Amino acid sequence: MEYQDYYQTLGVSKNATEAEIKSAYRKLAKEYHPDHNRGNKDAEEKFKAINEAYEVLKDKEKRARYDQLGSSYKQWEQNGGNAANYNWSEWFSGTPGGGRTAYTTSGDFSGFSDFFSQIFGGMGGMGGMDGFGSAGTRRTYTRPRSRVRTVEYDTHVTQPKAQEITAQITLDEAFHGCKRQISMGDQKIEANIPAGVKDGTKIRLSRAFNSNGIMVDLIITVNVPDKEGAFERVEDNLYVDVPVDLYTAVLGGEAVVHSKDGNYALKIPAGTQPDQLIRMTGKGMPKLNQNGARGDLFARIRVSLPRNLNAHQTELFKKLRDNE
Repeated sequence: MEYQDYYQTLGVSKNATEAEIKSAYRKLAKEYHPDHNRGNKDAEEKFKAINEAYEVLKDKEKRARYDQLGSSYKQWEQNGGNAANYNWSEWFSGTPGGGRTAYTTSGDFSGFSDFFSQIFGGMGGMGGMDGFGSAGTRRTYTRPRSRVRTVEYDTHVTQPKAQEITAQITLDEAFHGCKRQISMGDQKIEANIPAGVKDGTKIRLSRAFNSNGIMVDLIITVNVPDKEGAFERVEDNLYVDVPVDLYTAVLGGEAVVHSKDGNYALKIPAGTQPDQLIRMTGKGMPKLNQNGARGDLFARIRVSLPRNLNAHQTELFKKLRDNE
């Protein structure tokens, strides 16, 4: 079975909009319509190919399936494969995976390629010809009477299990999100690791790499430390030590908190105690897949006591003690 390049048939790019696809189809269908090319077999075949391409690319579901197949097949070609040894059975329409399965295909596919019938035959009925009729008149094109046929394919294929690997990242990378390049044989895959992942988070990349002609999923288990430098993580919250001098702790004032995304000014209430926790709401770790939501940042106050007091300072502390 040969791969059909529907984008090339219509002369559009893979990023073409629905309007661009429709416009290209209408132009080509008018040019190669049998009513304008009577007895021209080449034009007739071209007309069939144009309608087959449009049947797929105008349908979002079929187009999405075709784009996935195209990506897989192009990668297969780049790795030295060809149509003769490509695993087409993986893409048979409706294939649930493995075994000998019968598929019912509705519509008249006699004018379309085997590629279309096998890949898209079970994905719904045929559409019209977008208003193109004979002699240039605009009317609904009616196909010959619909037929139903049953086609059997031997699709017993051993589907490889998903490949599993681990990726070690830093707490800072877990905060901001990062990328990892992963090598699978001679294939290199760039994996996006989102912000907010925890130790043990599993990321599944669907159809990530080619294994003997079959696209296989990749499962990445992320390892992230709970402690790193001055920071400690508990779920989506971060804890960080903040040094404060005795006078600020006693009288009140401000301290600077160094966080993963910048510095924050923290108000220190008068009479703050050593190891007291001050919550900074929404300044902690990003919450995985929660649209910018974040945990909290807890500043753990570390009061630093003065050293090497002079005589006057010592006397003042004594007076404070005696007046308690």
